[in-house]
Amino acid sequence: MSRPSEAQPSPSRRTVLATGTALGGTFVSGGLPAAPASASTAAAPGLSPSDPWRTVLDDADLVWQRMPTTWSEGPFLGNGFLGSGIYAEPGGSQEDGTCTAVRFNVQHSEVQDHRPEFGSLFGLARLPIGHFTLEPVGRITGLDWRLRLRDAELTGTLTTDRGTLTIRALVHTSRSVLAVEVTPSEGERGFRWVFHPADAISPRAAFKPLPDGYRGNPPAEVGEQDGVSTSVQPLLSGGQHVTAWRERRASASASASRTLYVHVASSYPRNTALRQAVRTIRAVSGLPYARLASTHHDWWHAYYRKSFLSLPDARIQRFYWIQLYKAASAARRDAPVMATCGPWLEPTPWPNTWWNLNAQLEYWLIHGSNHLELDAVTRSLSAFRENLTKEVAAPYDADSMGIPRTTDPSLVNGAASPLMGYGVGIPGQNPPTPEVGNLTWALHNVWLSYRHTMDESILRDVLFPLLRRAINYYLHFLEPGPDGKLHLPATFSPEYGDDSRDCTYDLMLLTWGCRTLLESAELLGIDDELAPRWREVLAKRVPYPTDANGFMIGADVPFAKSHRHYSHLLAVYPLYEVTGRTPQERALIEKSLAHWVGFEGALQGYTFTGAASMSALLGKGEDALGYLGELMSRFIQPNTMYKESGPVIETPLSAAQSLHDMVCQSWGGVIRVFPALPAAWADLTVHDFRTEGAFLLSAVREGGVTRWVRLTSEAGAACVVRHGIAGAIDVRDGWGRRLRYSDVGGGAVRIALGKGRSALITAKGDRPDLTVAPVRANEDAPRWGLPTA
Repeated sequence: MSRPSEAQPSPSRRTVLATGTALGGTFVSGGLPAAPASASTAAAPGLSPSDPWRTVLDDADLVWQRMPTTWSEGPFLGNGFLGSGIYAEPGGSQEDGTCTAVRFNVQHSEVQDHRPEFGSLFGLARLPIGHFTLEPVGRITGLDWRLRLRDAELTGTLTTDRGTLTIRALVHTSRSVLAVEVTPSEGERGFRWVFHPADAISPRAAFKPLPDGYRGNPPAEVGEQDGVSTSVQPLLSGGQHVTAWRERRASASASASRTLYVHVASSYPRNTALRQAVRTIRAVSGLPYARLASTHHDWWHAYYRKSFLSLPDARIQRFYWIQLYKAASAARRDAPVMATCGPWLEPTPWPNTWWNLNAQLEYWLIHGSNHLELDAVTRSLSAFRENLTKEVAAPYDADSMGIPRTTDPSLVNGAASPLMGYGVGIPGQNPPTPEVGNLTWALHNVWLSYRHTMDESILRDVLFPLLRRAINYYLHFLEPGPDGKLHLPATFSPEYGDDSRDCTYDLMLLTWGCRTLLESAELLGIDDELAPRWREVLAKRVPYPTDANGFMIGADVPFAKSHRHYSHLLAVYPLYEVTGRTPQERALIEKSLAHWVGFEGALQGYTFTGAASMSALLGKGEDALGYLGELMSRFIQPNTMYKESGPVIETPLSAAQSLHDMVCQSWGGVIRVFPALPAAWADLTVHDFRTEGAFLLSAVREGGVTRWVRLTSEAGAACVVRHGIAGAIDVRDGWGRRLRYSDVGGGAVRIALGKGRSALITAKGDRPDLTVAPVRANEDAPRWGLPTA
């Protein structure tokens, strides 16, 4: 134990970080006396001499040297609201390999129907808007495109048998405009843009029978207003959505670039979208493309710099940074919670938001990557809480809440019919299917946002009041049995297919919910009248049903068939209620995991992300990497998208969280640094990774050895860290002075770290270089996209 240091003022942000050192990368200052650089600490050849973010992002750019033919192959642009997927116009390909046009889809996460009588999947569904075709004079014979992640911009050329078209395209981060600048060669001056309105009908109509009385909306009305082209889509429910566009030439020259500006507006029940869309296009189309691009680039450059991760697997590192791009293209705090396809609506049986797994997985990566500005889940659950009350039947709505399997962005489900949508249901009654735990699971995401920020307002104003009512719904049905234990009547484990008493999904969420309510009440200083009941549940609830194969679906239903969900394993992950604390508990996890993934047939991509994270919990880095390898080889598409019957966005995003779980875990009040790395990842760098307790973690691993760990406290929370450095250690503050710490066993230490203070942990006597820079890849790997073979 080292001697305490004297109190000093908190370091400024400039003290914490300084960029542009002689070695390149970012230097995490403080904690060590100056030491001369050695050749071994210099940036690796080929790496950026000064900017690690630019290095990893440029390396992760997706490239296309072959024409993408579907949404799962092509570039994608977005800002959480407006989205565009880009690929060859279907039906335009020729036998000689050429094609005649490129599609730029135009979709928007707020554009939906408003007929709740037909349920969330028809009457409240996301509605397709349409697409533009870029139609060259000649046939397209080749392309060379790059989706520049750092700038969130598509650039490159189309080659035709008549010339070339040089393209730049973006969806502006704040103005919500699709802008496409095209510069033609002499033979392609006559290229044109054509808009094709889509039928405003639920995409589910292509997959499932229509509800009685349901029909699509009338056709869009294409016209012009005040020099702006418009496509006005009236809705049978009232209201409208409007696509407005204008093309502007940069100069009078025939070969000058031309820029297409596109905006989508939606209004309900009033018809105000037309005026808004036209006004937006008239304002924005007066700005040169370069001016739009400048402010757009600035936002994205700042976005990426909130965290940093580099590992020696080139394919996975690139995949990771693409997911950060994808997340900010699909999510913003003030945007709707992502539908299953994000803002890029394509034919799908799932044209709304799914709450029995998808929404939760979509947002996990925002915490570790330090991007809470994308947290639409916390905002939406808070803003639309009254609708959660309406989703449980009377008389339970007086003190309870729930969220059905599917909702629209305002958390409305509509008709509770198996054909049209799913209400929460009443335990012990069927139909409707009683899927009770979804709100509690969604509130676990809110708990993560609280724990990663320690923002008490999240706990007080959102989590505690909503979780209290979610758990109340369970308490109405929990009954003592002959064994003296508290039991649940039949409920449903998502998608397994059979109701069961003492459903493991619900018991696990009920347990987590009661424990979290008690902890939250203590933190908030609330003497809640229900606290004795929560304690009784924790003391008397029936044990989770298990058999020789591990966790069961419920007391009546063993796990006996291939199943993609890990609903019956939530206590293991992500709730961390069952973590392998004893040999028996660890054996139960291992047995349950092996049994679950051992049934081929129905397994899907997120099966393998869940298995990777559970393996990481057990410290099995090789297994975690193996599961991610299965995901990459079997399910991930060329542009890193994912599909089942239609686009499903949560799986690639949750794979980024699996990487987080291999690099850092912070459940149970302990920060675990590099807990599950495979042997091949001997070098790894992480910077400003956000952990529970509102700490920012930076750490470097070299040659299979953790060289240093640095934690900065934003909230002054208790700091316990399993640092992974063998032998005696030094712990120093931001000025290089020794900090007091205590050994708490298991390779962890407790450090008294006040708000704004930092601690640097190194091997005793070591003076490592504190530069944060990309690590060298073990081997080359193809880029994502469609590069030449």
